[in-house]
Amino acid sequence: MIIALFPNTSKTESKTLAIGVADFLTHLGITVVAEEEKAEELGLRPLSSVDAKEIGLIISMGGDGTILRLAHNYAELDAPILGINLGHLGFMADVPLSDIYPSLQDLISGAYKVHERVMIQGHSPRGDYCFAVNDIVVHRGKNPTLVDIAIHIDGVYLNTFEADGIIIATPNGSTAYSLAAGGPIISPDLDALVLTPISPHTISNRPIVLTAHQEIQIQYLSDYDPVEVRADGLVHRELHTGDVFRITRHPKTFKLVSLARRDYFSTLRTKLGWAGKLR
Repeated sequence: MIIALFPNTSKTESKTLAIGVADFLTHLGITVVAEEEKAEELGLRPLSSVDAKEIGLIISMGGDGTILRLAHNYAELDAPILGINLGHLGFMADVPLSDIYPSLQDLISGAYKVHERVMIQGHSPRGDYCFAVNDIVVHRGKNPTLVDIAIHIDGVYLNTFEADGIIIATPNGSTAYSLAAGGPIISPDLDALVLTPISPHTISNRPIVLTAHQEIQIQYLSDYDPVEVRADGLVHRELHTGDVFRITRHPKTFKLVSLARRDYFSTLRTKLGWAGKLR
């Protein structure tokens, strides 16, 4: 088996932990590779030395942001990802430092499932393209006032939102920016999307859950500066007055490893600080 290791070396303990993880896996007969610029300092083979299709698993060491960056920078990799959390609020990177090696043992013994989660993609009339694991956000950007954004679903007019912007989130991304803007938490295995307005002027404007196969057309109406389109907070595009940005389900899925020793709902309780007790 070949495992690709992606440590976030901006985090103090990451390099030492990555070397320990690589040694643990190597001693089990597993080939471990890393990004070109990190392979030498970690004593590993570079990613380019193997066929991307031969990589069976990816281990991300950082937080959810580390996972998103590798998903965008290495879109050609299609292996499932296990996230080791070196950050704070990690929903995808849910393996804590205290549980690294037992979790790796479960991984190697096959005590895990791979969840395939919805991804989305967007196209502008100018040919700009982006994809997202979590969300695509249309935001007023440097405009000092609310902007008007019209939404059509499969060509049928829904509403014009006067707001700071609109978030189109996947179930995976429903616990990210959309949640902070008042959107619902969606079970990550659902084939759904959530449209969440950002600070809408009318309080009756509420998040809407849609099926993932529907096309969402977002038209920027205001005669102001261009608004920003961001995918997972990483990829930046612009919409000009009158432009229509189309969002559809991506043909690929986002593959995330779920260990038998952990579950999504316990992660929710822990990360959100829920204090309810079983009675």
